[in-house]
Amino acid sequence: MTCQSLVLTRKTNVLLVRSFTILVLIWIVMKPEVCFSSALSSLKALHLQGYITFENNEFASRDFGNQIHSHPLAVTHPKSVTDISEIVTHVWQMGPASELTVAARGHGHSLQGQAQTRGGVIINMESLQQDQEMQVYYNGVKFPYVDVSAGELWINILHETLKYGLAPKSWTDYLHLTVGGTLSNAGISGQAFRHGPQISNVHQLEVVTGKGEVLICSQEQNADLFHAVLGGLGQFGIITKARISLERAPKMVKWIRVLYSDFSAFARDQERLISALKTFDYIEGLVIKNKTGLLNNWRTSFDPQDPVQASHFVSDGRTLYCLELTKNLYPEKFDTVNQEIEDLLSQLSYIPSTLFMSEVPYIDFLDRVHASELILRSKGLWDLPHPWLNLLVPKSKIQHFANEVFGNILSDTNNGPVLVYPVHKSKVDNRTSFVCPDEDIIYLVAFLSHANPSSSGTDSLQHVLTQNKRILDFCEVSHLGVKQYLPHYTTQEQWRKHFGPKWDVFVQRKSVYDPLAMLAPGQNIFQKAVSVS
Repeated sequence: MTCQSLVLTRKTNVLLVRSFTILVLIWIVMKPEVCFSSALSSLKALHLQGYITFENNEFASRDFGNQIHSHPLAVTHPKSVTDISEIVTHVWQMGPASELTVAARGHGHSLQGQAQTRGGVIINMESLQQDQEMQVYYNGVKFPYVDVSAGELWINILHETLKYGLAPKSWTDYLHLTVGGTLSNAGISGQAFRHGPQISNVHQLEVVTGKGEVLICSQEQNADLFHAVLGGLGQFGIITKARISLERAPKMVKWIRVLYSDFSAFARDQERLISALKTFDYIEGLVIKNKTGLLNNWRTSFDPQDPVQASHFVSDGRTLYCLELTKNLYPEKFDTVNQEIEDLLSQLSYIPSTLFMSEVPYIDFLDRVHASELILRSKGLWDLPHPWLNLLVPKSKIQHFANEVFGNILSDTNNGPVLVYPVHKSKVDNRTSFVCPDEDIIYLVAFLSHANPSSSGTDSLQHVLTQNKRILDFCEVSHLGVKQYLPHYTTQEQWRKHFGPKWDVFVQRKSVYDPLAMLAPGQNIFQKAVSVS
């Protein structure tokens, strides 16, 4: 071969390599567009009873937390469970070659984008409830129950069941949440000490798995799936129906508030009440720090038992602890209930001048947060960021936690309530996916802050996030054994640590019920394995 032909061959090879490189780069740039176009076309070709929207879906990229905004490719508005199964089956059959994921969205009350999916498909669960009637069963059954769509709001369930003199046993503090949303987490409120969280009061579920299968599950049927999805953060299937346990509902409740200045006495009384055979029907606590005119504010809804002493009480600059209680009022106990309340209160160590009481309709008490919501909406404060932090603290560590967090880290409680109350771990089935500290009594501590993005003060988003980090760092360094409720982590290693001994079962269940890891990507637990071809 001559020198001239050798040079020509080398130039040809260089040109071939460059051309190949350019083609590869073009393919890399164009592939997402090709995949996007293919996914779009395939979704448009589906025949559903409901419908799919591809534009004006901004609502699905927002949630109550208002910090993370991931825009979906499409939003499905299902009219039936079959619609949801069709969508999930379609994405499942596209296989790992597709980047499409699926997330179920309820009332949009997630805090960190957990119900969002960037470039994926959102299932608007509230569309489902519009086509499914609630059915209350109370005649000829051992225990009353109601069958509901997972897209139904708890407030609507309350209204319907009260027509029969019944109501669900366990609640969340805010009722404008969907059934599927709270059951995918736990659903904890002041009734949990007696009945357990909402996931402990479900008889049966209907679930669409990550393969599009529609399965009925309960303690007796498909029990592993039943336990997996309860507290499962949407990882194993989309809950589409639920059978909720009911109990007799009162028409009125006695609503009581008292204050403590000593946390140990406050915690001791709470623990005594949740463990007593005869006790109140709802037990929660709040931390109140640097609140001005606290008892005067209470007077709008409560009556002081000692108005003169109450008028002299000063809350300014103090750290106080509020014990909030209710007692259900039934006609056959009208003559004895006041004495029962008096006997129970006589065993407590609260500040005597801070005893306030009110008698309100049961529905008004349960829906009390909605009244606050309406006020906040009128002031434009409801849609602010909500950098909430919810923790589960073991009883053995709660005093240490309170000393540092309430005493030093927390500056005030003026930009949102701080809840703290105990529940029994025995009321939670350990076979569910819900994770909590391994002690008999655990405390829910919830920092329910709102933040002003334009502020630079203590109500600023950065200040609240920094405070949350200080709390988490303190728990970590002090080895308190704290678990996050409504957890948010960014790495799988953090999730592995969160689940602890339950992690292997969690992973195994994922491989069975959602092997492509295409459900609820906003939780950031698993990443869909996309094949490169």
